[in-house]
Amino acid sequence: MPPTQPSPTLGQTLGPDGRLLFLSRAARMFSYGFLSVVLVLYLAGLGFGEGRIGLLLTLTLVGDTLISLWITLHADRIGRKKMLVLGAALMVAAGVPFALSGDFTVLVLAATFGVISPSGNEVGPFLAIEQAALSQLLPEDRRTGVFAWYNLTGSFATATGALAGGWAAQALQASGLAPVASYRVLVFAYAAVGLILALLFAKMSGAVEAPPPAFPAAVGAPANRFGLHASRGVVLRLSALFSLDAFAGGFVIQSIVAYWFHVKFGVAPGTLGSIFFAANILAGLSSLYAVKLAGRIGLIRTMVFTHVPSNVLLILVPLMPNLPLAIAVLLLRFSISQMDVPTRQAYTMAVVAPDERSAAAGVTGIARTTGAAISPVLATPLLAIPALAGTPFLIAGGLKLLYDLLLYRSFQASEVGKSGEA
Repeated sequence: MPPTQPSPTLGQTLGPDGRLLFLSRAARMFSYGFLSVVLVLYLAGLGFGEGRIGLLLTLTLVGDTLISLWITLHADRIGRKKMLVLGAALMVAAGVPFALSGDFTVLVLAATFGVISPSGNEVGPFLAIEQAALSQLLPEDRRTGVFAWYNLTGSFATATGALAGGWAAQALQASGLAPVASYRVLVFAYAAVGLILALLFAKMSGAVEAPPPAFPAAVGAPANRFGLHASRGVVLRLSALFSLDAFAGGFVIQSIVAYWFHVKFGVAPGTLGSIFFAANILAGLSSLYAVKLAGRIGLIRTMVFTHVPSNVLLILVPLMPNLPLAIAVLLLRFSISQMDVPTRQAYTMAVVAPDERSAAAGVTGIARTTGAAISPVLATPLLAIPALAGTPFLIAGGLKLLYDLLLYRSFQASEVGKSGEA
């Protein structure tokens, strides 16, 4: 009997381009992590009220949505590398004005036409194009597992960024720097990461570019105008559901939750960084648990059965009577909160043709960003009213439970959802 060949390591599976994609993910999410902890504190320090801050966060996400839509829908035709470099340049275009100006109009323009993350989560065109490129580089039987590690990398980087950002701001303030000036240093650092990303993306090979269309005769047809053809119906259905989930999540983006802890319990920036360090570490680990569970019960069931208790815990956070209990419930929620992410990504990639993957990831990603863009302008005014400050958590948890029920009803009978293949 011939000896069993050892399974390739993650690094061997990824190859040089895959490793660059993982590295870019880590650098980007690190910057998102440290920015999300201090962004609302920075805007409040500039003298903006909760209403203006909410409007600015919403316009930030709206701008990211529109730019990302154009970039991701054209990435497979113009070139994935070129579009990723463009996205990195837009990070710089947002970060520098945010650091240099306190004028609301300037910040609105920078937020709308640049790429900046108020949530600690992915924004811009990066995730959709990277998912499509990774799907192309990977064998099908490794896709869900690699997506889990990809998300784990992002969560660990976000966690480290949150920890570094919170304590860096506090250290700068302890050295005599004003709070606003300490936050401004981190905004400059965010812009610098955009330059690093542009260099990383430029080093990738042509192997990440889209393959020729599976059906050449269909090129130029109306159904292909947005990069989708046979899978357009299922992608649009998924997009509608993902938009609802993201709309709910927009009420509790990381910068808003950080501000809630700061106002409710007087938590300092360093402690906020520590809280979100632990939260994102747990979230990243939860994405790994999803791989084995999806193999046993399927992608859709994993997405729903882990999301429901996570959302119940989210509702409980503002009901806790003191800071330790609120932190404990939040961390417990994060320990299962990301189990739906790699399964959702793998499911989306599995139900579309290879030449639709950038567009499918882009359309579903844009749907999520669009949903999330509306919520902050509704959530932040509630934070200014002590009796209603916890309401964003309740709204988010309730709407997310509705999403879970609709998703299960719509897709639980699908073959991919049953088998767990990706």
